[in-house]
Amino acid sequence: MAVEITRKAMSAGALRAAATRTKDAKAARRMLAIALVLEGADRTTAAETCGMDRQTLRDWVHRYNAEGIDGLSNRYSAGPTPLLNAEQKAELAQMVRDGPDLATDGVVRWRRIDLKRKIEERFGVVMHERTVGKQLAALGFRRLSVRPQHPKSDPVAQEVFQKNFAATVEDALPEATRGKPLEIWFQDEARVGQQGTLTRTWAERGTRPRAPRDTRYEWAYIFGAVCPARAATAALVMPRADTSAMNAHLIEISKTVAPGAHAVLVMDGAGWHGSTALHIPDNITIVTLPPYAPELNPVENIWAYLRANRLAISVFDTYDDIVDRCCDAWNFFANDPERVRSITARDYAKAVSA
Repeated sequence: MAVEITRKAMSAGALRAAATRTKDAKAARRMLAIALVLEGADRTTAAETCGMDRQTLRDWVHRYNAEGIDGLSNRYSAGPTPLLNAEQKAELAQMVRDGPDLATDGVVRWRRIDLKRKIEERFGVVMHERTVGKQLAALGFRRLSVRPQHPKSDPVAQEVFQKNFAATVEDALPEATRGKPLEIWFQDEARVGQQGTLTRTWAERGTRPRAPRDTRYEWAYIFGAVCPARAATAALVMPRADTSAMNAHLIEISKTVAPGAHAVLVMDGAGWHGSTALHIPDNITIVTLPPYAPELNPVENIWAYLRANRLAISVFDTYDDIVDRCCDAWNFFANDPERVRSITARDYAKAVSA
């Protein structure tokens, strides 16, 4: 049985005019169908002309009678009610940033099951572990490998070093270097040996992939230095890390500094870096990092990159094999200027004009 159009506020012409103005194509078709009925067309013809069946038109006439033209637009659900409101999500995010307290939480790192329990205790919301993971992902968190931090590191001293780097360099430079172009270099050493390192690999869920790892004790040291601004590098592979090896590396860096320029070499306070027997070339000035601050030295990132991509999961039969692999790894890194810049550029060093 057809439903009579009881709402008479709009004529057929007014409905057609409204249909031309709206950006909602579906609502426009419904307006035109009702306009056809008001003009005397039968329900079947009006429905088929506007791309619907008779029953659908009947349902829209009900909506039009009850709500007028606004009722001809689709209603979209707002979706399920969020498990956590905005304030609770912000508190959860801060909880994850702060990390657990071993004394009260009983763990040293958050797992989803631990956060599931904390969310239930704190907010009274029960959710599955997978849902906890989805909440964390939506808040911008991912499972990442942590960076080591020495227990004696001083964040304040590191911040001061970065903030005052330009002044530190100015104070360290000898008078004879005034007016010369400056290059900022970073230096460090890495031990590479038969014991080697492992790294992450893609594998099927639930498996424990195996990889070779030697148990012998032969090793060599890569002495590496880099100038991010020029994407220039200087490296040696040495049997020991001592003053004589450091002297050889300083000579190599000195040769790589651009002609007429002076290098500011930033490095840590290892014993052989400050030895009285160290011979510092005339075109190099050394600036020492704060104690226990490897994160300020981008060469540390080079070691992490090379171990993950060129030096891990390897067995070296001889010392020569170690040396060859070290040379190959460093050259792989050094021969790509964009890679050198992307890994080693540091904002605090850019404050020193070249």
